[in-house]
Amino acid sequence: MDSLVLLSLLAGVLSWCFVSGIGKGRGLRAIAWSSLFPLSSSPTLTQTYPAFTFSHFVTPFLRRIRSWAYLLNGQKIIQEGYNKSKDEPYEVLAPDSRFVFVSSPKHIKEIDSAPDTVLSLNAAAKHMLQPVYTMNGFNWFDKRGVEGVGFVRTLRTLLTNNIPNLLPELRVLSRSRFSQLHAEFSEKHGPDHSPIYPMIMKITVLLNAASLFGTELARDDAFLKDAFGYVEETLLNAEVVKLMPSFLAPIVGGLLSSGLSSHKSFFAKLLPMAEDRLKDRELKARGHDVPNHADCVQWIMETAPRANPWSAERIIYELMAIWFGSVHILSTTIVYVIHDLCLHPEYVQPIREELETYYHEFETTGKGLPLLDSFIKESARLTPVEFMSTRRRALKPFDLSDGTNLAVGDWACTPSGAIMRDERHYPRATEFNGFRFVDPELLSRIGRQSSFPTPQPKPSKLTDIDNTFPMWGTGRMSCPGRFYASAFMKVIIGNIIMDYDCKLVEPDAPRWMTWRSAMIPREKTMVTFTPRDRSKMKDGKSAL
Repeated sequence: MDSLVLLSLLAGVLSWCFVSGIGKGRGLRAIAWSSLFPLSSSPTLTQTYPAFTFSHFVTPFLRRIRSWAYLLNGQKIIQEGYNKSKDEPYEVLAPDSRFVFVSSPKHIKEIDSAPDTVLSLNAAAKHMLQPVYTMNGFNWFDKRGVEGVGFVRTLRTLLTNNIPNLLPELRVLSRSRFSQLHAEFSEKHGPDHSPIYPMIMKITVLLNAASLFGTELARDDAFLKDAFGYVEETLLNAEVVKLMPSFLAPIVGGLLSSGLSSHKSFFAKLLPMAEDRLKDRELKARGHDVPNHADCVQWIMETAPRANPWSAERIIYELMAIWFGSVHILSTTIVYVIHDLCLHPEYVQPIREELETYYHEFETTGKGLPLLDSFIKESARLTPVEFMSTRRRALKPFDLSDGTNLAVGDWACTPSGAIMRDERHYPRATEFNGFRFVDPELLSRIGRQSSFPTPQPKPSKLTDIDNTFPMWGTGRMSCPGRFYASAFMKVIIGNIIMDYDCKLVEPDAPRWMTWRSAMIPREKTMVTFTPRDRSKMKDGKSAL
């Protein structure tokens, strides 16, 4: 990921040297200055161009400098804005966007209730990922639902209902792959030493491929390598393109996309599967017997608009978008949970006891394991993958009730990381309390209440949607795949807890870097995984 920073900063230097847009002011002077230093109005002020003064030169220059500072200090800037805002909207500038952050329930509801034709999640995702340059030429619509929203039913209903069928296989795959990687990394880095981020990424890619595409592709090592590379290439290339001046973006994006080997191979290997499924659908309609499939390829095809059925290519484009989001978020969240298990080992034993007793029930239903659930949620609260949530990009001008204006292209969003560290929502907010969200009665029953504080006024689950825990977004567009994500993470983390004792090699060393609003794990962070003696487990056995 260090290459992401270097190349993106290089892109920044280039875009600083070239014109980034004109026509925002009146007259030649305004055009020149607005091109070199695009102004973004403060949330409640109308932008004007007064007579030239010294401040007229300095102010846009400083604002431009501050927008570039966002790249490396985005989380700090968002947090500082939140601390000063007193729940009022505030703006943060980036080189390519103006963000308006809202945190009050009233303003969050206004954003969530705005029509998709005005504030669009699709348009925000399109800007983030630059799919025309990073997803094999796919350029989705800015407006949600133009081609159907079958992916929502696929993730929220079909995939969620299939979780109990997936979990036994995911458990087996997780254990075998972890054991394999543990041996490989131990040989390379020293006894029991593993770079945690690359390790978890590879395990996530394997298990996610089995869930979304089926076991046949998941057994293809070349496909898994391309699936892994696709995520890395998307992150890197999208960042470079976003930092280019608008007139250079198509040129640079085209050059970059021509070299995306993983994207091309990933697409090429998925395409025959989608074509075969479409043929099977035609055969089934004629009365022939065809194989039954329970994976996202099948579900995306079945939930696509019937009036205008999707081609095999269009099905794969949808899967590529789902794949990127799931692999990136899942792997990063799991890495931070492992970090916290190393830093807070007092939680390991009660979670192990829960796994020994209740894992089979979890695997049967896809629900449960409240101690592990709470630990993951607390880890995600204090080390969120993203400091920003509820993203919407303005397709039309939009005004909040207090008069704050979003121009076309501006973003509305919530400062999720700051909200989740607010003492008003989380007593002792900066302290790690792994069982913060557990029902105190449960801790009392297992004799753990005196050992672990539960400062929250009421228990909650990782998958709960709430304005004070916006990890999954908020309102009507909250993440439809969160139930799958929760179960997926519990399988991998549960296996590690049951099979290994883990310890950070350098617990005081930096474990992540920040880029924009994201926290990206450092690839060189090492964890020792010492195999446990399973014969000493409770009753000498475990459901895992």
